[in-house]
Amino acid sequence: MPTPKKILTTPLRIAISVLLLGMLSRILHWPYATEIIIASFVGIGLLYPFRFWKKPEKHFLDYTKLILVVFWATNGIFRALDFTYSLFFQIIIAISFLIWIILEGTAYFLDEDRKAKRNTSQVLWNFAMVIGTFAIIAGSLLNILGWQFAIPLMVFGILIIVAFILKDVFTSNKLEKEDSNNEEYQL
Repeated sequence: MPTPKKILTTPLRIAISVLLLGMLSRILHWPYATEIIIASFVGIGLLYPFRFWKKPEKHFLDYTKLILVVFWATNGIFRALDFTYSLFFQIIIAISFLIWIILEGTAYFLDEDRKAKRNTSQVLWNFAMVIGTFAIIAGSLLNILGWQFAIPLMVFGILIIVAFILKDVFTSNKLEKEDSNNEEYQL
């Protein structure tokens, strides 16, 4: 069963990539990092509700995702501005995230019929995503331990994930022609 084309996927992916680069800028103590993070959260917080509003059929899980994204973006803005009352937002985020995990969880990232074609470049990009994720986790843990190469490892991981997100932005037309059932490439 084909799913309808999701709108605003590209702008949301760009906003998420800019958010990751803003967080990287904050880790590296570069100027304007806070402004980049706030602008990204504002972009995500405005784009996702518009995407939700344009959706023809809305289910309980769609409302849960809307609450999750809006409260996450608002919490991100409050935390970037060092507001003290962000605990309320974090509780709502946790509750909506648990509801999402229970109702949909990892099935969100899987193909509906599990028969999507995989080519070598998709496998390599997925492998790069896993390596980037592990590099961020390892860099974070090693930074706590004071390892001198922890920050470059985290930078490497963030750049790989940003590249993974942006490669779908620039190659989405090619992927749609090759395989129209790429649900895992949509936000």
